[in-house]
Amino acid sequence: MSDPTLWWLIAGAIVTAELLTGTFYLLMLALGAVSAALAAHLGAGLPLQLVLASLVGGGAVVAWHFKRSAGRAELPAQANPNVNLDIGETVQISAWNPDGTANVHYRGAQWTAMHRAGVNPSPGTHRVAEMVGSRLLVDKT
Repeated sequence: MSDPTLWWLIAGAIVTAELLTGTFYLLMLALGAVSAALAAHLGAGLPLQLVLASLVGGGAVVAWHFKRSAGRAELPAQANPNVNLDIGETVQISAWNPDGTANVHYRGAQWTAMHRAGVNPSPGTHRVAEMVGSRLLVDKT
């Protein structure tokens, strides 16, 4: 079996493993195998193919790891709009109770809304910032 064929089979096996596990890092290693296959097609020797596969695959894994860790930190679930679809929705508050809460009609039910500490509550339109238990933490819009 020729070197390019072997490298293409290795790349295919790594991609198959990635599809079964969902680990994106395996695609980076498959890039290394593809680069070695291309080098084999161009007539490079086996030592160069191995070095190229390890440098490209390993470099891609390291680059992806740093890119991913340098991204923004994930918000906690109660404030993450990807987890809780109520985040960012608006509610109308007509009056605040003396204890700092308000009763609002939202999504066909009565909810208790509360404001952030240190904020002077005022009636009007508010945006849901977080879910604290079964209460809506709102900010004035």
